[in-house]
Parts: sequence; C-alpha cells; structure tokens
Amino acid sequence: MRKIEAGLNELAKEAAGIPSPPIESGAEDVHSWVEQELTKRIGPLGKKLHTGLSRNDQVATDLRLWAVAQCDTRLAEVRGLQCALVALGTRHQGAPISAYTHLQRAQPVTIGHWTLAYVEMLARDIERLEGAKRMAARSPLGSAALAGTTFPVDRAALATRLGFAEPTRNSLDAVSDRDFALDLLHASSVCAMHLSRLAEEMVIFATSEFAFITLDDSVTSGSSLMPQKKNPDALELIRAGVGRALGNYTNLMTLLKGLTLAYNKDMQEDKPPVFDSMKRLSLLLRIAARVVERTTFNLETCERAARGGHANSTELADYLVEKGIPFRDAHEVAGKLVREALANGCALENLPIETYKKHHALIERDVYQRLTLEAVLARRDVLGGTAPARVRDALGAWRTTLGMA
Repeated sequence: MRKIEAGLNELAKEAAGIPSPPIESGAEDVHSWVEQELTKRIGPLGKKLHTGLSRNDQVATDLRLWAVAQCDTRLAEVRGLQCALVALGTRHQGAPISAYTHLQRAQPVTIGHWTLAYVEMLARDIERLEGAKRMAARSPLGSAALAGTTFPVDRAALATRLGFAEPTRNSLDAVSDRDFALDLLHASSVCAMHLSRLAEEMVIFATSEFAFITLDDSVTSGSSLMPQKKNPDALELIRAGVGRALGNYTNLMTLLKGLTLAYNKDMQEDKPPVFDSMKRLSLLLRIAARVVERTTFNLETCERAARGGHANSTELADYLVEKGIPFRDAHEVAGKLVREALANGCALENLPIETYKKHHALIERDVYQRLTLEAVLARRDVLGGTAPARVRDALGAWRTTLGMA
C-alpha cells in the first residue's frame, strides 16, 4: 500500500508538469494512463490499483472532488465582491441617490442602501453555492461500474478520508448522477445574472446622462475614433457573461434528459460546460470586485437626482394618511400637487402653503419639514429600510460577517 501511494505521489508531481494530455501514450483514458505509468514505476503491483474500482465511480468521484473545490473558491470570490460593495457603501453610507422603478425616478435612498442590495443578492448566491457543494460532497467510490464492489470496502471511512461528508446510498444512481453539476451550473447562472444586473446599472450610472459614477481608467477603454469616449468595457463583458452561463446550464440539462441508468458515453460531455462556467464565473467575480473597488461616486450629482423628480411625493401621501385621510385619497391629493409643481416649474416642497391648502385643508406648514430629503430618508426606519441609521447598522453587520476590519 505504501509503495503504491509513494508511486502515485511521484506520478502526481510529474503529471503537474505535463502541458497537455499524453495522447501519444496509447492509454484509453486518464485512469488507464495512471495505472500504466504506475506499473512502469513500481512493477506488477501497479496493476492492483484498479482493484474494486471502475472508471464509472472513479470519474464521478473525481468530478465531485473538483466541484467541491470549485465551490470553495467561488464562495471566496463572491465574498470578495461583497467586501468591495460593503467598503464602497461604507464610504458613502448616508449619501443620497435616486432609486428607480421602470427606470424612472421613484424614491431617494442612500448609496449604502444601494450597495447593500447587491450584497444581499450575492448572499443568496452563497446559499446556492453552498447547496451545490453539499450535493457534491457525497462519495460514489465503491459503487464500481453500477452494482457495487465485491470487496469489503468501508465506504463511509473512504468517504471521510477523501473529504466527503458521506457516501452515496445507491450504486446505480451514484455512477449516473450529475445533479450536483446541474446545481453548480444553476448557482453559476444565477450569480452571473446578478453580476449582469450590477454591470448594467453601473453602465447606466456611468453615462453622461446620469453621471452618478466615474469608472477607473483600468476598467474602461477609449474609442478608436472619438477621443472623448470612455467605454465601460469591463462592465459590458460582465454583462455578457450570463449568456454563456445559461447556455452551459441548458447544455447539461439537455444532455442528461434522455439518459437511462447507469453510465452512458454521453456523460463524457458533462465536463466542458461545467469547467467553462466555473472558469468564467471566477473571472467575472474578480473583475466585478475590481470595478467596484475603483468606482467613484459623484455625490453632488447623486444628491441632485435624489432631490429631483418629485420623489418626495410618497412622503406627502404618507403625511396625509397620518392626518387620518385614506391612502387612496391621499395618493390622489399628492398627485394633484405634483401636477401643480410641474405646471409651476418648481419642486414639490417649494409650492406655497396656499396651494397645499387649496387641495386639502389639513395640510399645515409642518409639511415642508416632512418633505426635506433628510426627513424622507430618516423616516424609512424599518428593518431593511434606507434610513441612514439602519444602513449604518446593516453595513456594520456585514463587515462583521465578512471579517472586515
């Protein structure tokens, strides 16, 4: 046993330096090649390597071990992006910015609140990746070709030694199961979609029409024709990544849908989509973190947008509700006052009190304080709300969770 283990360790070191698959060796696959090369090194003892094993359970084991390791790496990268977002939000936790529905100005929030929205998205990605890891962390070794090995293998002990949580419970299923790979691709697709949403919003924020943010030169490019251009290349490539991720998920799902138990050669094609998605998601996460780390918010522009668009009209409706007016009626009154402001070319809070009273007698001068940007933000003081105190607490909690200083 020690001789086989020493020979395998030596072979592993040599294999790490081989730039491409040793096709010229004549071996049918990597497992045959390992046995062949081990026999060259330690003699006939190497031929015992395959005892109680099949390429079917070996391939499934290898892919699961790889998937577990990839999950760990992706989890670290997702947390790295979360750290970048939390750091950016902390720098501007109370600074106002406009939030949107239908890409129309809706209500003011803080920049810290905006970054936390993406932190929460990524937290769900972490849950999905952790779920995919749990599905992968089951050892099929000992299932042999499909019926289980005839040798008295302690599969639970073997699973533990290899770092799995437990052995699989049915040999026929174990060699043909690729659900864990689908889970990994699903998690990858959703995460890529979240990155695409972040990229799209930052592309919009970086336009001269919005001018909310300035992107670092290291993640942009100039135009070959127009010298004034600063193109958000990195963000556009992140945005494009979801297409490939979703394509890989569909690829594997379609591959598996018509396969009977147990192993079929079709399953040789399960690896390219999984390998590609993991490689690309890693790249997208690392690029996204770099973009976020080097983004600068143009605070005056953000505040001007937060104050504009009559975004405090919801606060006016809430003010009337507190006076005892039914919300639907309050909503109607607030809408009429917005139209008055539009007709007069002024902000809602700049209408004279007489105009307010014309639309409802219960409106008093205290309405002006309620309509200030500071009051609008501060009053969203609920769990998950944009009140600066809530945002500060949420950012602090995430810094603790992520182990940030």
